[in-house]
Amino acid sequence: MASPWTPGQLCDDLRRLGIEPGEVVMVHASLRAIGPVDGGAAGVVAALDEAVGPSGTLLMTLGARDDWSWVNEHAEDAREALLAGAEPFDALETPAQEDVGTLAEVFRTAPGTRVSNHPEGRFGARGRLAGEFTRDVPWDDYYGPGSPLERLVEADGKVLRLGADENTLTLIHYAEYVADVADKHRVRRHRRVMEPEGPAIRVVECLDDSIGIVDWPGEDYFAMILRAYLATHAPPRGTVGHAASEILDARALVRLAARWMTEHLPG
Repeated sequence: MASPWTPGQLCDDLRRLGIEPGEVVMVHASLRAIGPVDGGAAGVVAALDEAVGPSGTLLMTLGARDDWSWVNEHAEDAREALLAGAEPFDALETPAQEDVGTLAEVFRTAPGTRVSNHPEGRFGARGRLAGEFTRDVPWDDYYGPGSPLERLVEADGKVLRLGADENTLTLIHYAEYVADVADKHRVRRHRRVMEPEGPAIRVVECLDDSIGIVDWPGEDYFAMILRAYLATHAPPRGTVGHAASEILDARALVRLAARWMTEHLPG
């Protein structure tokens, strides 16, 4: 059995891939694809920290565990009563959404990580600009204007994909707001959240980031957009640990994704 990767080796891989100190980098990673690492997921976080250095910034989507999401499948006038016994979302305590992976939860709980206060679109950030990325986030349309995703674009950030699935690319949700597509689907969700005065029911309104902004019977359009980007932008590609990896330019990705959706998605 091969020895586990050390954080230093992973940092070397990241540097060879093209990650430089001082950069703003949003991370999507598969621990399974990377392979065994000294320290496990914490070792991966240490490697990422070392790669961007103290002047850099790391961003990850966290979401929030929600065992009561089924409530939002019911009529709106029934939801508040159904949520009466729900564990309230607490920005600092609620675990990351399970399907975003183990790394997100380890990133969230690592000393020095800052988190945004949102039960649907919570992000974690580390490094020099962590506060700027996580404070004063929009409540409605939390992936849209003013969101950490828009801030990533404005900071000329990058998206680092370490063995992540093709449809794992949260930044495209921001492009859904930019795209000129008629009659985008919107949703209203009710969540029980912890407020200074105690638990309260709040409503979140946003584009449908679960099923999609239009009826789309074909393949997941996030994967199609990623492949279009990879085919036209020749991004830096390589391996980190065992993971096939690439670096995407956030601004260029949003521009391409918005154009693709404008041209291909029905109104």
